[in-house]
Amino acid sequence: MARRKYVVGNWKMNGLRAALGEAEAIFAAARGHAAVDVALCPPFTLIGAMAATGGSVGGQDCHAQASGAFTGSVSAPMLADAGARLVIVGHSERREGFGETNADVKAKAEAALAAGLAVILCVGESRAVRESGGAIDHVLKQVRESLPDDFERAALAIAYEPIWAIGTGLVPTTEDVAAMHGSIRAALSERIGAGAAEVRILYGGSVTGDNAAELLGAGDVDGALVGGASLTAAKFVPIVEAAGMLG
Repeated sequence: MARRKYVVGNWKMNGLRAALGEAEAIFAAARGHAAVDVALCPPFTLIGAMAATGGSVGGQDCHAQASGAFTGSVSAPMLADAGARLVIVGHSERREGFGETNADVKAKAEAALAAGLAVILCVGESRAVRESGGAIDHVLKQVRESLPDDFERAALAIAYEPIWAIGTGLVPTTEDVAAMHGSIRAALSERIGAGAAEVRILYGGSVTGDNAAELLGAGDVDGALVGGASLTAAKFVPIVEAAGMLG
C-alpha cells in the first residue's frame, strides 16, 4: 500500500525562542508539499510556542508514568497539554547515554499512546555491531522488545538510525538501508500481520538535502528522522522537497 512520506526534525538540546522563525519557515514551506507529513521535535521549552505556529510538534522523550515524584521529567499527558502531537522514544542518545532498555522504551511508547500522542520508536546499531555482522539481529530484537503490546498502526512509526551514522557524515549504502527496512517490515508482519503495511519506517543518520532523494527512494523507506539539518529551513526544506517528489 502507498504510505505518506513522513519527515521529522529532532532539534535535540538546541533552540531558544529566537529560533522559532526557522520553525515557522519550515512549516510554511511544508504546506506546499501536501503529500508529505512534516513535524518538528524541539526542546520541551519550545513545544507550546512552536505548536502555536500551527505546525505538527512533538517531544523528544517522555516519562513512562503520567505523573509523580520524578523531578525533571516530563510525562506524555504534559506533552499533549503543551500542544505536542507526537513523541520520540528510544533514541540512541537515550538508550546509550541514559541506559534505557527495550522495556523502558516499550513503557514510554505505551504511555504516549495512552495520552493520545503518536510515537516514533527509534532503533539502531553501533559500528561494532554492524562490523560484526549482527546489525539486523540486533535491531530486530530492539523492535520486538520495544513495540507496545497494542497500538493503532497509524499512530506508530519506527525510525531506524544506525548509531554510527548520527551526526558523523557517514551514511550506509542504500542497499543496506533497504535491507534493514525490509527486515523491520517483515518483523512487523510476524507481529501484527497485514497491518504492518500501514506502519511507516523512517531512516535517520546524516540525512541532508544532497542525499535525501537517494535514501528516501530506497525500499521500505517512508521518510526521515533528521537531526542537525532540521535546525534551519535552508537545510531542512530540501529534505522535505525530496520527500515531496517521491510522495
